Amino acid sequence: MEDEKKQETVLGGRVSLKYLSLVVMIIQTTVLVLTLRYSRTSQQEGPRYLSSTAVFNAEVLKLVICLFLMLLEKGGSPTGLISSLNEDILQKPVDTLKLLVPAGLYTIQNNLLFVALSNLDAATYQVTYQLKILTTAIFSVILLRKKLNLTKWLSLVVLMVGVALVQLPDSNSTDVKKSPNFSSQVIGLVAVICACFSSGFAGVYFEKILKGTNPSIWLRNVQLAMFSSVIALAGVYMNDNTAVITAGFFQGYTLVVWITVALQAVGGLIIAMVIKYADNIVKGFAVSLSIILSTFLSFSFLGDFTPTHFFFVGATLVIVATFLYGYEPSSSRLPTVPLKTSPI
Repeated sequence: MEDEKKQETVLGGRVSLKYLSLVVMIIQTTVLVLTLRYSRTSQQEGPRYLSSTAVFNAEVLKLVICLFLMLLEKGGSPTGLISSLNEDILQKPVDTLKLLVPAGLYTIQNNLLFVALSNLDAATYQVTYQLKILTTAIFSVILLRKKLNLTKWLSLVVLMVGVALVQLPDSNSTDVKKSPNFSSQVIGLVAVICACFSSGFAGVYFEKILKGTNPSIWLRNVQLAMFSSVIALAGVYMNDNTAVITAGFFQGYTLVVWITVALQAVGGLIIAMVIKYADNIVKGFAVSLSIILSTFLSFSFLGDFTPTHFFFVGATLVIVATFLYGYEPSSSRLPTVPLKTSPI
């Protein structure tokens, strides 16, 4: 009886963490997109904050959070933390340097997301960014030689169709290319697509180099954040050196900007929590609800988005594709599609 009660308690705890991670992911994803969009488009006095500094600050904050979580893992012992960092980072320089590539790609991706949300409304961005499912699948097939079943291939086709429909203008529009927002939308769309490719390759490369190892997730995030912080700081002084000298590193920072930085810093940690405690179906729900909430809030509060018939149909297809791709059928029911992959 006692064993059964313990199992029920453990199961109940896992279920609670599963749905807690779902709620946290929905809130983080939705609020980040909306605050980032608002911070890049709202009217304000003085110079606007530099997105490159925001990316740097987010990486530094992520590094601090992960170091704190590692400290908790070591029972609050600073000696244990220092010993772990020395053993797993300084004493293994080759393994540590392997993370330089994904760290650089993630830093580029984060900068691209600021460009995207400076030019696209939150709803269109949310839907279009789901193309990272496609890019991740492509790189998984090429680099990891994974095989996708028929359902996953179908979901990728549906995903592409849905994203394409979201980009179509309203049927009542007469001359879209003369719209003052057309060039901004093109810039935003290109930024999102580049971010999707960066995200897809970085994620698959990260999985490949860590295959067969069992490191602490906080340790890996410390390593990533270390490299990302240096790369992001280099980006600040390569792209915005003059602006920093003129108006300061923290020019234009408001409460909304700091909230955006904090949300971006914890984003990767929340995804890690979802991967640990939830499953693909739960992630599908989180993505779908986030898209719906972003659409409603973008229309109701930011006032920068008017949904069209094409958007509704496209967003629905993207949501369906997300669920289809996350669905894991029995191998006895669906055939696996053989693929030819090129060597790395």
